[in-house]
Amino acid sequence: MSATNTNLLDLLARRVPGHALEQPFYTSPEIYQQDLEHIFYREWLFAIPACQLVKTGSYATLKIGAYNIVIVRGRDGEIRAFHNSCRHRGSIVCKQRQGQAAKLVCPYHQWTYDLDGKLLWANSMGPDFDPTQHGLRPVALRNLSGLIYICLSDNPPDFEDFARAAAPYLAVHDLQDAKVAHTSTIIEKGNWKLVWENNRECYHCSANHPALCRSFPLDPEIAGVSVDGGVSDRLQAHFDACAAAGAPSQFLLSDDGQYRLARMPLQETAVSYTMDGKAAVARQLGRIAKPDAGSLLVFHYPSCWNHFLPDHSLTFRVTPISPTETEVTTTWLVHKDAVEGVDYDLKRLTEVWTATNDEDREVVETNQEGISSPAYVPGPYSPDWESGVIQFVDWYAQWMERSLAPTRMAAE
Repeated sequence: MSATNTNLLDLLARRVPGHALEQPFYTSPEIYQQDLEHIFYREWLFAIPACQLVKTGSYATLKIGAYNIVIVRGRDGEIRAFHNSCRHRGSIVCKQRQGQAAKLVCPYHQWTYDLDGKLLWANSMGPDFDPTQHGLRPVALRNLSGLIYICLSDNPPDFEDFARAAAPYLAVHDLQDAKVAHTSTIIEKGNWKLVWENNRECYHCSANHPALCRSFPLDPEIAGVSVDGGVSDRLQAHFDACAAAGAPSQFLLSDDGQYRLARMPLQETAVSYTMDGKAAVARQLGRIAKPDAGSLLVFHYPSCWNHFLPDHSLTFRVTPISPTETEVTTTWLVHKDAVEGVDYDLKRLTEVWTATNDEDREVVETNQEGISSPAYVPGPYSPDWESGVIQFVDWYAQWMERSLAPTRMAAE
């Protein structure tokens, strides 16, 4: 077993429950690499909304650690993912972040692939060359109710439990009828775990998010997780009212803590994430008959949290770039027939979360800077306001301990 694994296991073993992690978890290149290898290279990751790929040949690329992936809609309408590396000499095939192509052509020597990954043409390769053995390498992909997930592992873990749990919640949002209204990508100069920790609490909201607080409630129960998994009578009444309106809403946390689903209320008079709390889109996305149903909050570690409202939906993708840099991509989805300037105003639709994302970027970067100081000592989380952070950190620590345990056993 490597010294890095030993050190990481020792750090995990001496972790103080209910406290922030020690400095190396947020700064160490070695631990960052372990995070990639044991989590991001093995787990199912949210990639894009399916509606981002509208036409045959529409593609999107993304980079996850050392991997470069291309996701493309085929001639049969199916969406597939491939390693974005030519089977000739390894060049990147699709260089743009997104685009449209009749075929996938390597820019180096023009090896040409069909949209299903098959090699169609390779010049001057000799009589013994077999093109059927040199198609693009596939990446595991699942389309969950209009959300595309991929897995880089050759042996992907189970996806069915999450799919079965999430499908009824997502079905009423009709994401197959959505289109992308806007996409924003920012770089936060902070470790990916700090991005998640910040997301999992609203302890910081009143002092940092004036726009969001017009609609998002300052209630620790909304972002948090109770020790016994229960909910208050007030929240249960909201769940019951939404369910009666045809929108499954009950709080659901997976046994291992990796994902959560719950349809949470907004501020008393708010129905959407806007400055005045009113609907952002006149043409509704989905079939929720209760305008004040609030937002279906779904997180799935390590790659996404999402907000699904009666009038529109938002996806947030978290992608680590370095030990102290994380990319956050936000996508606003509206009904495919909604007309900008008629059914919605783009600035009004996006301004709350554009401001919130930038505010979160600043607090994460300030947090990272402070943690990088030699004087940093992990402090305690608030059990009232930061139970969601505790839940995330516990999930991370337990996941890494399980992943590294076979390595330790093999070494012993």
